[in-house]
Amino acid sequence: MNRTITLLLLFLCLSLQAQRVLPESERAKVIDEILEDRFNNLLPELMDRTGIDMWLLISREYNEDPVLRTMLPATWLNARRRTILLFYRNKENNTIEKLAVARYDVGNNITSAWDKEKQPDQWKRLIELIAERNPSKIALNFSKDHNIADGLDKTDYDEFMQNLPKAFHKNVVSAEQLAVGWIETRTKREMVIYDQLVDITHDIIEEAFSEQVITAGITTTTEVEWWMRQKVTDMGLETWFHPTVDIQRSSENLVSHLYSFSGRPDDMVILPGDLLHCDFGITYLRLNTDCQELAYVLKPEETQAPEFLRNGLKAGNRVQDFLTRNMIKGRTGNEILATALQQARAAGLQPAIYTHPLGMYGHSAGTTIGMWDSQDGVMKDDGENYPLNPNTVYAIELNTTITIPEWKRDIRIMLEEAGFFGEEGFRYVNGRQTDLLLIPRVKKHQGN
Repeated sequence: MNRTITLLLLFLCLSLQAQRVLPESERAKVIDEILEDRFNNLLPELMDRTGIDMWLLISREYNEDPVLRTMLPATWLNARRRTILLFYRNKENNTIEKLAVARYDVGNNITSAWDKEKQPDQWKRLIELIAERNPSKIALNFSKDHNIADGLDKTDYDEFMQNLPKAFHKNVVSAEQLAVGWIETRTKREMVIYDQLVDITHDIIEEAFSEQVITAGITTTTEVEWWMRQKVTDMGLETWFHPTVDIQRSSENLVSHLYSFSGRPDDMVILPGDLLHCDFGITYLRLNTDCQELAYVLKPEETQAPEFLRNGLKAGNRVQDFLTRNMIKGRTGNEILATALQQARAAGLQPAIYTHPLGMYGHSAGTTIGMWDSQDGVMKDDGENYPLNPNTVYAIELNTTITIPEWKRDIRIMLEEAGFFGEEGFRYVNGRQTDLLLIPRVKKHQGN
């Protein structure tokens, strides 16, 4: 294939990928439509589930509550001045009010409820709205256990409590269960989009781990990382963390798990016989992916990866299966972790599981199923008691250590894929890796 044809095919590939990414104006339309659905249908359900009839979110510009950020319309990139959102649920009448104690509407979904000419004081107007509705609970975003639900800063909390009449102080509660529910729960339309987003992520990894990007003996790991970063930018998307690429090879000993993400050497030249691993995630339509996959660099005489590496990937898939079979509604992350690890170890595997919620944030809200340095479970103040809820997405992140006699060393099979937990159980959002990516994809062998 000559260079002109190769470049033409690459251009067509890039064009097809670009077609899946909406222009900014269309993205804004989709984001606002999803927000409308979430406010009108999901939010009332969550408020009823948590027993909260009033939820207040208070933020100032450039110091936004992480939950409030997810509620802003597509044309709002930040809060403005002090932004106060008030959601009031009247379950008896089956209504939900979405109000902003601000000078203007917050998009099409949240209506301004403050006329500064009639009431110059923003706090006093907020108190008027509270008194008119007389809620049984006033939920604020403070939480010890869930960082995403802890977005109310001390200044705004102090000023609110100083202005709130004493009679209402007993009604103030933490909104953590509601805030986490809002962040973790995915709608049907979001899941349709999520499949496309993970598919794009897989395609970028497949291209990065191919002869189109990597020339053995020349290309370095750092060059591949920056290629992935640039690819995302060229497609009009964003990464929520810098990609990483690392190598395991026969001539080097296995080191700490942290090596793959921090402290590894830069600019390692990729060689035949290397096992490559990447960690990569993108952001699109306010959703995030997080994916780790493996590739093998063929030696000149090889047409497939060595059997011991193919079996290693199968071992990693088995650990995934032990984890996902134990993802059962109502179980806590610690319960899921303990059972999955016990079963995997009983099967002769050497697993480590550190799966996290995925969604509006890369490290999102929900139950914690292990951490790489907490394989005995997380402590109570890390969300130990929070249950697994349906309609949630998790990054199924884990590894297993295997012994390779041919290399006279251990290696670590590290995998991560987006998985959806719904009312009918678990499924991968867009499949999972079950075969090693090969570099190059097709070897051309001539006769003797």
